[in-house]
Amino acid sequence: MSTATAAKAGGAAERPEAAARAAGLTKTYGSGETAVRALDAVDVEIARGRFTAVMGPSGSGKSTLMHCLAGLDTVSAGRVWLGSTEITGLGDRELTRLRRDRVGFVFQSYNLLPTLTAAENITLPMDIAGRGPDRVWLDRVIDTLGLRDRLDHRPGQLSGGQQQRVACARALASRPELIFADEPTGNLDSRSGLEVLRFLREAVDRLGQTVVMVTHDPSAAAHADLVLFLGDGRIVDQMAGPTAEAVLERMRLLSAGTGPASPGPGPGPAGPGSEPAPPGLGDTGPAAAAGGGEG
Repeated sequence: MSTATAAKAGGAAERPEAAARAAGLTKTYGSGETAVRALDAVDVEIARGRFTAVMGPSGSGKSTLMHCLAGLDTVSAGRVWLGSTEITGLGDRELTRLRRDRVGFVFQSYNLLPTLTAAENITLPMDIAGRGPDRVWLDRVIDTLGLRDRLDHRPGQLSGGQQQRVACARALASRPELIFADEPTGNLDSRSGLEVLRFLREAVDRLGQTVVMVTHDPSAAAHADLVLFLGDGRIVDQMAGPTAEAVLERMRLLSAGTGPASPGPGPGPAGPGSEPAPPGLGDTGPAAAAGGGEG
């Protein structure tokens, strides 16, 4: 069984409550000889108020892990909790409300509506839910992200970095319990990417948020408190207090097959190449970023 705890170092009494956790999490796509096991009996805890990065080669299961923890995809076996709420077994309508009210998303593509201003994009999930924002909190998020002078601009009038900052503000605006960021710097140049990573770091340090980020970039992972390394659907290693150099070396060893051995059973029948996209996850547009519709 693959096990990891994304928690701050210290005694058990000081360990913060898990923002999300999974037990025996298994995800299989297909059946029979063509089955692909994207996740293989993973146990993991994401500590509240921490920044956790998830890394691994293509097909390792890192995006699938994020999708299952976020309630964007179902599990084949095992259990998943968001805080004290078990989400495995919830219906589509309940999951939609949970994602909308308690989870924030930042995707590689910005998923901003081009006809709305930055301010309108930021509050879109709450507008869909029929809730007004907490103005004090929203002002703090906007100022932390440096967007005060861009609120009246539409996406086409913003740089890529500014658009991703708007997407980050949208994820933070409702003060969610957990923010999932899937390759948030993948479409950005190095300078804009660094700005977004600093803002995610500040969201944890200054705003008390919890962030889980999937990335392939060691420099991005170095902004986290802890890095989880996945291989063949299992957590095979972890690193607290990461540096870009240490993460790069660990990835090199794991890719070469000389890194730490997995503590669990052998890998599932995952094939080469990218892990398959969960059903329905082709739609990662504005509606997905807003937590989905009420259908």
